[in-house]
Amino acid sequence: MDYSYARYAAEKAAELLAIDSPSGFTESAAKWVLEAFGSLGFDAKLTQKGGVLIDLGGVDENDGLLLEAHGDTLGAMVSDIKGNGRLKITNLGGLNANNAEAENVRVYTRSGRVLEGTCQLANASVHVNKDYSSSARTFDTVEIVLDEDVNSADDTKALGIRVGDMVCFEPRTRITESGYIKSRFLDDKLSVGILLGFAKYLKDHDLTPARRTWVHVTVYEEVGHGGSASVPAGVTEAISVDMGCVGDGLACTERMVSICAKDSGGPYSYDVVGKLIAAAEAEEANYAVDIYPMYGSDVEATLRAGYDIRHGLIGAGVYASHGYERSHIDGVYQTLKVLKGYLGV
Repeated sequence: MDYSYARYAAEKAAELLAIDSPSGFTESAAKWVLEAFGSLGFDAKLTQKGGVLIDLGGVDENDGLLLEAHGDTLGAMVSDIKGNGRLKITNLGGLNANNAEAENVRVYTRSGRVLEGTCQLANASVHVNKDYSSSARTFDTVEIVLDEDVNSADDTKALGIRVGDMVCFEPRTRITESGYIKSRFLDDKLSVGILLGFAKYLKDHDLTPARRTWVHVTVYEEVGHGGSASVPAGVTEAISVDMGCVGDGLACTERMVSICAKDSGGPYSYDVVGKLIAAAEAEEANYAVDIYPMYGSDVEATLRAGYDIRHGLIGAGVYASHGYERSHIDGVYQTLKVLKGYLGV
């Protein structure tokens, strides 16, 4: 497989990263995914839940493969309008107040207005707040400071802001000359880009997988139930294409593909993990097998929903997960090679 497909995947991921889509607010991102796969000539449709199901074709309909990635991200929701006009928020998914602080945000109102602001510690001036350094950062101590002239709850409500409005954090996406990809929400929009790159590879080379193969881009992974529905008939295996963890005690780096043997939900299918390792070695992919201590995936939601399938998990290495994340185009390329080898195309 040519390296250009990894570059294409990274570029498409950057396009998707520019679309705000925390869990529960994914319509625009799903539309983009639908059109992106459709433009490559694949049949794509929206599910009732708001995800996108794509048919990559294939011959054996009784041994189908489902590739799952998710288009929803972390984010927040307005939980209270404070007396000074600032916003208290509740997190969506695993957003952590420690690395949300000082990030620019967009607040989406139900009337269609989009208002800018910043997530700050309450009383954020170090020249004023003697407890600045020792204050715990939680969603009780940080707030959204709107870039509007508001001084009371009524001022903020007059802008159209209400409890339940979505608060979306700026991703700050960059692809460096050295090939590093930096952004919030590489988990898991980078993998959506990878699956688009794989689909383009199939289309460009007029390849049909031996197994009927589907992609499901889910939209509720970050809150735990993204992959719990929309499994096509005949699917016997599902593989989450999500981020590979990078950190102390793990072998994977941002320039590798990670194959997960076990996470907080337990072991992945021994058979599938073995076949993923064999595919990586056959394609001479730079890979690591790791155990993620604090992680859950779409495909585990699929199993918990009662589907009788085997499951696996791979992904490009991503550092600083759920923060300002970093990966590399090399990691994207290694992931594409494993997919190619697994499907024998």
